[in-house]
Amino acid sequence: MTSTTAPPPPVAKPDRGAAGRPSRTVRRKWTEHGLVFIAPFLLVYAGFLIWPLISGLGMSLTSENITGTGGEFTGLDNYAEAVRDPAVWSSLWNTVWFTVLSTVPLVVVGLVLALLAHQLRVVQWLWRLSWFAPFLLPSGVVCLLFMNMILPSGFGLADQMLATVGLTPEIGWLTDERYAMLSIVATTVWWTVGFNFLLYLAALQAVPAHLYEAAELDGAGAGKRLLHITLPMLRRTTGLVVVLQVLASLKIFDQVYIMTGGGPDESTRPILQYVYQQGFTGYRIGYASAVSYIFFALILTVSLVQPLLSRRRAEEAAK
Repeated sequence: MTSTTAPPPPVAKPDRGAAGRPSRTVRRKWTEHGLVFIAPFLLVYAGFLIWPLISGLGMSLTSENITGTGGEFTGLDNYAEAVRDPAVWSSLWNTVWFTVLSTVPLVVVGLVLALLAHQLRVVQWLWRLSWFAPFLLPSGVVCLLFMNMILPSGFGLADQMLATVGLTPEIGWLTDERYAMLSIVATTVWWTVGFNFLLYLAALQAVPAHLYEAAELDGAGAGKRLLHITLPMLRRTTGLVVVLQVLASLKIFDQVYIMTGGGPDESTRPILQYVYQQGFTGYRIGYASAVSYIFFALILTVSLVQPLLSRRRAEEAAK
């Protein structure tokens, strides 16, 4: 006589649907509770970003005037006028030229300062504070500080320093087209390099120490450790710094508006100042909105570079 044992009752499994997804009940509960928590953020986000974005796009298709007159639908006329406007292209070129001139020193100087601060062992906190402190100053303070250094011509600190080494003083730092943009770039580098310095310093502290120890055992000097360990480990940080710096430089406005007002002869006027002049001085809100959306398309294109490059590098590394 053989005894039979009843099989254990089946264990109930959660219904995950045909495609392995959670059941509708679970999704419904998550949706109900999740929306409650994120609703305040969504309201603020929609009120201060989404709605202005949609409203500005609508204005760019009209003849909206800051005085309240106009507002007739004009279609793409504002965009067509912006494409034909030489002032748009000259202002855009000034913006791109400033970005090129400022990005390279801001990345290189930030990296050098981070390497120095990472190696220093005496009052390290003081070096970090002194190099990062200018970034905390308001733009107006920084611009006035540099203007007092280089103005008036011939009596400013910069001219006096040049005179001590036998060079010709009385350079029009902000009134000469050859030097105005360079003066703004120098001001920006001194002011904002602390942010890149902080990013690089954090990345350096995350580099494993055993890599340097193994390199020293193999006889690698400081230069080889820098080229073959430090810089490759900072590749992703450098890509992030470059993209962030390009985006920040493209949005330049404060320094130019305070120091040169766009001059001399509009040689330093950026695209944002031209948008401001058209909207609040020329009262053409519709046209200014169209120009700003053209510039927005440029910034959006640049902001997509970093994810694409990171994805391509990840695919190449996987191969």
